[in-house]
Amino acid sequence: MKNELIVNAKPISNFSEDVRTIRTNIEFLMSEKEEGNKVFLITSTSQGEGKSFVISNLACAFAKNDKKVLIIDCDLRLGRIHKIFKTSFRDGLSNLIAKYDGRVNINNYIKHTNIENLDIITRGTTPPNPSELLGSDRFKKILDKLYKKYDYIFIDCVPVRGLPDSLVVSNLVDKTIIVCKYGIIDQDDLLETKKAL
Repeated sequence: MKNELIVNAKPISNFSEDVRTIRTNIEFLMSEKEEGNKVFLITSTSQGEGKSFVISNLACAFAKNDKKVLIIDCDLRLGRIHKIFKTSFRDGLSNLIAKYDGRVNINNYIKHTNIENLDIITRGTTPPNPSELLGSDRFKKILDKLYKKYDYIFIDCVPVRGLPDSLVVSNLVDKTIIVCKYGIIDQDDLLETKKAL
């Protein structure tokens, strides 16, 4: 299985430098905000545009800059953050939301990675109602708890086209980043995605 964490495996590469440039741009974008943590939704127009790949490397770049970072896999259907970090998807977000009553220990669902300062919450067992779980008060309360624990939270969610999940989650974050694959997505489709968000 190939290593998709290029920022970690090949820090001296053009790709890693590009990711660090994006990190700097995001930090600049957020520099005028009041003190506090930052939550980003990462989505795309369609499947296969590389959002999980991008979010994993971007989070890695922030973690290597001495920031405490969390990736939450909110793609409860096909999320693959667990594959990138070579762990199990079980005991993840869907399980946490389903069981959360304010007394559940969230730390039991956080997986530490081999990259210092970088943790993940995998997608968990595929539920019958992903958008309802992500729009629930329980998920909002979980995010509130995590907000206090991390400097940056990156949320990987489903593509916008055809599914409501990213639209639901976009109301809970500070900023949304749309990943698009050059030569694959039509500009009009990308504008429709932006309009929907």
